Amino acid sequence: MKAARMHEFGGPEVLVVDDVTMPELGPDEVLVRVMAASINPVDYKIRSGAFKAGASTPLPLVLGRDVAGVVERRGRDAARFAPGDEVFALLDRSRGGYAEYVTIAESICAPKPRTLDFAQAAGVPLAGITAWQGLFDHGRLRPGERVLIHGGAGGVGHLAIQLAKHRQAWVATTVSGDDLDFVTSLGADLPIDYRVQPFEELVQNVDLVLDLVGGDTTERSLAVLRHGGRLVSSIGTPTHDEALHPGIEALGYMAQPNGSELDELSHLIDTGQLRPFVLATYPLGEVRAAHDRAEHQHTRGKIVLSVASPPN
Repeated sequence: MKAARMHEFGGPEVLVVDDVTMPELGPDEVLVRVMAASINPVDYKIRSGAFKAGASTPLPLVLGRDVAGVVERRGRDAARFAPGDEVFALLDRSRGGYAEYVTIAESICAPKPRTLDFAQAAGVPLAGITAWQGLFDHGRLRPGERVLIHGGAGGVGHLAIQLAKHRQAWVATTVSGDDLDFVTSLGADLPIDYRVQPFEELVQNVDLVLDLVGGDTTERSLAVLRHGGRLVSSIGTPTHDEALHPGIEALGYMAQPNGSELDELSHLIDTGQLRPFVLATYPLGEVRAAHDRAEHQHTRGKIVLSVASPPN
């Protein structure tokens, strides 16, 4: 089978489409023919060597955490999905999705949303679960609360806005000026062009900040939280002075595969309550161009790799 692998750390040019052996199927796994896989910032951070957690990973390495595809076979203990079923999944860190086939623990798969094609579905798992876990599992967002989402036009952010609105929260979000209309169409109550005016001058008494940007944005966000507010960051564990910001909870997290949460996301999509946005799709053979665009150009929503042709 074909797989796009990195043989060394560096720029997009280190990605090579190779012939590799088929993965071995475990007893609780399904073998999935990958129709599409999405590109996430963690992919090019690992590739470049900027992501420290990926620096010790043996090379060559197949990148990619998101897949959507068709079940080909199942292990002896796997019973939920049958050959021919369409699924999508957030892979664990032991395997990559830029490949024609991948084995996946059945427990972290979910039925592909019926209303999405494979490319659209592949853009959901990591972004959707990151948004879900940040807002609900860690952020404990409740109806009627005020949330500030940094990076609202990105892969995670554009889903987080919609999920927060579904939870009946008031939503402010920081984006570039070009994306103000986009996030307004997703339901944002207060879109903020971060290049024009500091967000802390426009929003206060926030219950939850979902920080998808990092840097000095994290420190500045502490000032907009009410007493008892929460700051949740997907970028790293925030540090703050408890004396300067008493009563503020700040934590970092990394999204974890979760099949039941994917089921929830799939239901919201098929009932029209969640709308993923795919900016562009590239064939697997153009993985270098896809990485270059994702890393160096402003990206709204997701960029996806088309790996195989849909079955007849």
